[in-house]
Amino acid sequence: MTALSAPRRFAHRSLPEYLAMLLVLALVISSLATTAPALDKLGRGIARLFAPSGMLTQMFPPDFTRIVPIGWKLLETLQMAVAGCFLGLILAIPFAILATDRLSPHPSVRTIARAVIALFRTVPDLVWAIIFIIIVGLGPAAGVMAIMVDKIGFAGRFFAEAMEETDPGPQDALRAIGASRLGLIVSAVFPACLPSFTATSLFALEKSVRGSAALGLVGAGGIGVDLKVAFDLFNYDEALAIILLMLALVIAVEQGSGWIRRKLL
Repeated sequence: MTALSAPRRFAHRSLPEYLAMLLVLALVISSLATTAPALDKLGRGIARLFAPSGMLTQMFPPDFTRIVPIGWKLLETLQMAVAGCFLGLILAIPFAILATDRLSPHPSVRTIARAVIALFRTVPDLVWAIIFIIIVGLGPAAGVMAIMVDKIGFAGRFFAEAMEETDPGPQDALRAIGASRLGLIVSAVFPACLPSFTATSLFALEKSVRGSAALGLVGAGGIGVDLKVAFDLFNYDEALAIILLMLALVIAVEQGSGWIRRKLL
């Protein structure tokens, strides 16, 4: 770079690039103006929150008198997360294989698999929970199926990207000696993707634990049911106790998955 040339970050850009930046800036400004809370309303709301009769004041001290039934609900929440995450990760593998360029049997199959993964990832898990409540009724079974579908979309994308990024050399060598598609996947693709698969699976479990608590708000089992009832009955001290126990569960799962990640990766 010569002394008179501008740094790369100040390089001249084309007119379409400037127009695109202006459009992004206009979108940001319009979004803030339309949806952001007004400062005066925000200030009054915070004042009501800390008032003597406000919700935050009524939350303290937390009420742990129902810690035993809440503990069982937390266990149910964890079981929902583990079961739904396990099923989702297992089913995400074939979807990811079909969505990979080098492994999919046909371009149309790859397109359909990618569309299904995108659909599962796009629809919120609360919507899936409502759908499965209609199918299987209220309870943790609907929550497990909602988490399963959500994890197919979440892990399927990352599994497919990991398989796309593997070195094609070993695959080509196995293909040249007549290895089957299954043999190629098991012998060359999976060993190369195992670290990425492990990291994605652990993150999926953490995400499942956090998400499973919210599924109870629509009746899909777990601690969310008790949290909703506590807020509906204005038992804010019990609601805080549930939130603190949920926080402890999430931190425990994150610490456990971090320990596993450090040992395996």
